[in-house]
Amino acid sequence: MTRTRGLLTAAAIPMLLLGACARPGAAGEAGAPGPVTGSPVTESAAVPADDAVVLRVHHRGGFVPPQFLVGRLPLVSVYADGRVITEGPTTLIYPGPALPNLQVARISPQQVKQLAAEAEKAGVKTGADFGTPGVADIPSTVVTVVTGYGTQTVDVVALNEAQPDDSALTAANRADRKKLKAFVDKLTGLGGTGAEPYRPRELAAIAQPWTDPGDGLGGEPVAWPGPQLPGEALNKAAGIHCVAVSGAQKDAVWAAASTANQRTAWTSGDKQWSVLFRPLLPDESGCGSLRSAE
Repeated sequence: MTRTRGLLTAAAIPMLLLGACARPGAAGEAGAPGPVTGSPVTESAAVPADDAVVLRVHHRGGFVPPQFLVGRLPLVSVYADGRVITEGPTTLIYPGPALPNLQVARISPQQVKQLAAEAEKAGVKTGADFGTPGVADIPSTVVTVVTGYGTQTVDVVALNEAQPDDSALTAANRADRKKLKAFVDKLTGLGGTGAEPYRPRELAAIAQPWTDPGDGLGGEPVAWPGPQLPGEALNKAAGIHCVAVSGAQKDAVWAAASTANQRTAWTSGDKQWSVLFRPLLPDESGCGSLRSAE
C-alpha cells in the first residue's frame, strides 16, 4: 500500500527538521556547509516526512558475494520521527534463519537533531580525509547525515580493522578515525532497550538458482508462496534477480520464511531457487531500491 499522507520532497524535509541544527559560517569554519553530494539514503525524490532518513551507517564493498552486496542491510538508520532501525543479535547456528533479525527502537525528534549536530563534530563532512590504511578486501564504513545544508557523507576504509600503528595513517588520521568510530558505536548502540521486531511494508526476495550442497541442511524444498521467481534482474552477470512483495503476499512469504533457513530451496515455476530475504526499510520501495548496492 502506498503511503502519501504528509509527502514532502527529500530536500525540504531536512530543511524543516534540521535547519536549527547547523549554524552558518565561513568556508572552512566549524558549522560551515560542506559540498553537497548525492546520497544512498533514499531512492525516491519524495518520501513521507516520517520516513526521511537523517542518519545512516552502512558498509560498502569488501570481498563478499554479489548477492550479499545487494541484500546487505545498513548498520543503523535513524529517521526523522525518531525510529532507529538496526540488526539485532544473530542466532549462532548454521545455517541461520532465513529472515534477518531487524529491530526498531525509538528516540525523540529532539535527540535526532542532537545526533545530527554530533555527526558534524565527529567529522561527518563530505571531503574529509581519514586516510587509507594498508589493508585489503575490507569494507568501507559510510556515514551519512542530512542537515539543513544538504547531505554530508564520509567513506572510511577499514574503520574498525586498521591497526593503531598503521604507517599509512597520519596522527591526524588516527585521531579523526577514533572520534568517528566513537560516534558510529553510539549510533549502532541506539537499538538496545525497548527495541521491537521490525515488520516492513515490503519484503524483497533476492533469488538465484539453487545448487544442492549435498549436506541436507536446507531441509525439504518449500513451495514459494509469492509471485513467480526469479523476478526482475538486479545483476544479470551474476544471475541475481529480485521479487518485492507487500500486503497479503508479503504476509504469506514472511510466514513461510519464518520457519525456513538460509539454505532452504524454494520451488517456483518447476525450478528451485535460493532466496536471500531483504526487508525494505521505510525509505525504500521495490527491488529498484537495491540496484545501487555496492
